[in-house]
Amino acid sequence: MTKMQNSFLDRLVQRRALSRWSRAARLAEKLELGELDQLRLDAREIRREVDRVLFVAESRLAVPVIGADTVVRPLGCDWAWRPELWRGPVVPQGMAAAQSQAKMGGEVTLFHDCQTSELTLRQIRNTRAEDGAPFGLRMDVFRFDGSFLSLVLDLPEAAVRGLRLTHLIRLDLQVELEKPLEIFCRLNVKHGPNTEQLVRELPLYKGETFVEFDLAYSKMNEKRIEKVWVDLIFEGPQMNQIVLRDLTFARHPRAEI
Repeated sequence: MTKMQNSFLDRLVQRRALSRWSRAARLAEKLELGELDQLRLDAREIRREVDRVLFVAESRLAVPVIGADTVVRPLGCDWAWRPELWRGPVVPQGMAAAQSQAKMGGEVTLFHDCQTSELTLRQIRNTRAEDGAPFGLRMDVFRFDGSFLSLVLDLPEAAVRGLRLTHLIRLDLQVELEKPLEIFCRLNVKHGPNTEQLVRELPLYKGETFVEFDLAYSKMNEKRIEKVWVDLIFEGPQMNQIVLRDLTFARHPRAEI
């Protein structure tokens, strides 16, 4: 594997680039609008690449270190996944008075029907030895005047590819609650014009827990699957702090009887 060079010439180029953008920041207030628009386009292109580097670097250097794969893989597992919010830093990293359909990163969306939102979400850094993921999600709920609160996780295309009625989808969750509440997990499989739904209540007798969705109990059309997502539904969440330390998925074939 080719290593990045750190020669005098490389450092000189980097210093010149930093100097150029420092000067651009100082002059931005005085530029003509056409020049400012081009500068903005250039800055966005650079920021996109810098964000990619930071995402990978923060993920690999975070505590716990993502050197070892800690996703639970049942026997015969053919797909496993930890969403990006638990792997590395996302944008935004937090929000107050969070509105319905607000997104944390590209895969997690908040839904609720509160008239006045008193919800805050924040991505946190896990630092304990027992933590399997470098990041977690903390949700603080104060007064809650709505009838539902849920987090929706969009599963990647890899989860859809090859999905069969003989599969089980396992969701592992490490959760901390300020006070007990019920959490329901709903698997949604869109196939053609229809959507199959399987609902399980998450057993919360301990911090680390899991549920499994047996697709043999669904009526999904294997040839028409378009999308899969999961809803985490929180019942009676008011005046509570919910910390999702880790969340992973795995897919494996059901045991033949």
